[in-house]
Amino acid sequence: MTFVVTEQCIKCKYTDCVEVCPVDCFHEGPNMLVIDPDECIDCTLCEPECPVEAILSEDDLTDDQQPYLELNEELSRIWPVLTEKKDGPEDAADWEWVEGKLEHLER
Repeated sequence: MTFVVTEQCIKCKYTDCVEVCPVDCFHEGPNMLVIDPDECIDCTLCEPECPVEAILSEDDLTDDQQPYLELNEELSRIWPVLTEKKDGPEDAADWEWVEGKLEHLER
């Protein structure tokens, strides 16, 4: 099992989760983070750290969120590992609870 970063992260990209990850499984894209499912050890430490509840166990994904499992796997292969917390985007608070953000994902 793995944890998955979902749509809530798009354009928010808070990195509180990165600090607690013991295996450096987070990868950073232009406006979202993803988790490498091959590296994730299912430790559960990242999930409560996300201020926008963007991280879920793959077992808790709804049908609408299932594509994010594959998206995390795909993008973790091309985006660099992130191991330290960074400041979020200046407008992150404006995007926190916006729905339908997939169209804003930057690859």
